[in-house]
Amino acid sequence: MTYEPQVNHFVKWKNDVSGWVYFKDREYVTIEYNVRPKDEVNLECCPIHKNERLLVVCYAEQWNELEYVKCRECVTCDK
Repeated sequence: MTYEPQVNHFVKWKNDVSGWVYFKDREYVTIEYNVRPKDEVNLECCPIHKNERLLVVCYAEQWNELEYVKCRECVTCDK
């Protein structure tokens, strides 16, 4: 059975990319690679989100390269 990533799964990928699956579509997932707080100017312009996120795209044909590590504790996940 092939692993299919889900939102809130923590995964490892080639080239030392690891992070939380942030978004899933049938064609790709995004992996939250880095998070940092916004500076004051950016926070004033868009106070809805307090952090900036760097997301990496992983296409469905590459999902076989992902390694499932864990699921967020605050969410019930099926592997």
